[in-house]
Amino acid sequence: MFKNIYKGRRVLVTGHTGFKGSWLCAWLLDLGATVAGYSLDIPTQPSHFEALALADRIEHFTGDVRDKNSLQQALNQFRPEIVFHLAAQSLVRKSYENPALTFETNTVGTLNLLDCLRNTPQVVAAVLITSDKCYDNIEWLWGYRENDRLGGKDPYSASKACAELVSRAYMESFFKKSGPNIATTRAGNVIGGGDWASDRVGPDCVRAWSEGKPVVIRNPNATRPWQHVLEPLSGYLALGQKLFQSDARVKNESFNFGPQAQVNQSVGDLIVEMAQLWPGEKSNFQQEMNSEKPESTLLKLNCDKALQILQWNAILNFQETVSMTGKWYQTFYDQGASAISEVTSGQIKEYSGKATRSNLSWTR
Repeated sequence: MFKNIYKGRRVLVTGHTGFKGSWLCAWLLDLGATVAGYSLDIPTQPSHFEALALADRIEHFTGDVRDKNSLQQALNQFRPEIVFHLAAQSLVRKSYENPALTFETNTVGTLNLLDCLRNTPQVVAAVLITSDKCYDNIEWLWGYRENDRLGGKDPYSASKACAELVSRAYMESFFKKSGPNIATTRAGNVIGGGDWASDRVGPDCVRAWSEGKPVVIRNPNATRPWQHVLEPLSGYLALGQKLFQSDARVKNESFNFGPQAQVNQSVGDLIVEMAQLWPGEKSNFQQEMNSEKPESTLLKLNCDKALQILQWNAILNFQETVSMTGKWYQTFYDQGASAISEVTSGQIKEYSGKATRSNLSWTR
């Protein structure tokens, strides 16, 4: 997988205690990497990070990306060759409640990492994860391309657009001829087992159903490019491979990672599909009324660039995406956290096997 580029490599993941970060650490360990993580805290209870006992399997740095000195110390101590930057305040609604924290974490945090990379010569490659919400979303029917206009009507989206602008400035000013090979990635609306964040459809559903309560959602008609967490992670890892190999086509570039077009489904459709996998549950839900924190209703990505340059594409359809998610949560509720390591590793192998059968280049 990934030309064995990660085997024996020293890889640092910021935001490793979160949903996507913990899945990425698990996959990197399976690939034979020596992994370290840098995060402020464990953001949710329950926690995928804790269920996997990752603190015992990787080097665990506690620190805030807003604290540049602490971040630099972690880089100096671990001496990574590859960095994946996922640390973020990742919730739109929370960004309304605390916009300053959101901009400081998502924009200044990215700025701090980029500045630290200037002083960390052993880093060869860095993949910076922002969000599909970094685009100026005018809710048209076409997928946004990497050269479309950045923007953001809410603090979260704007903070991610700012992170992209900061990254571009550093790419053009400092990393054109020297320094690490860097790229940014844009993906969003990731679902999968182990996500326990508030105000997300998947976790909100399983929490409510496990307690016999109705699901309360904001907008059942909002359409999103749902994708299983392993889909964008495979893209990040494929991009990291190319950056480490100094492929000029990916250096200082940005890439979208999104699902197949038919996976663009409404929130209501997602709940209906998930309910079919939850024993005895019906797809009834209640809509939250009078929200003063608006969100976009339509968002699509164009991923042709990833297909052409990385030979990457998503492989799971909507039913497979929801099925893998539902099975993970069912295992958690039926068997407890002790079974999570096995189901997580099993789903990574299942996904990798399907990608291999699809003859995707990163599987070789």
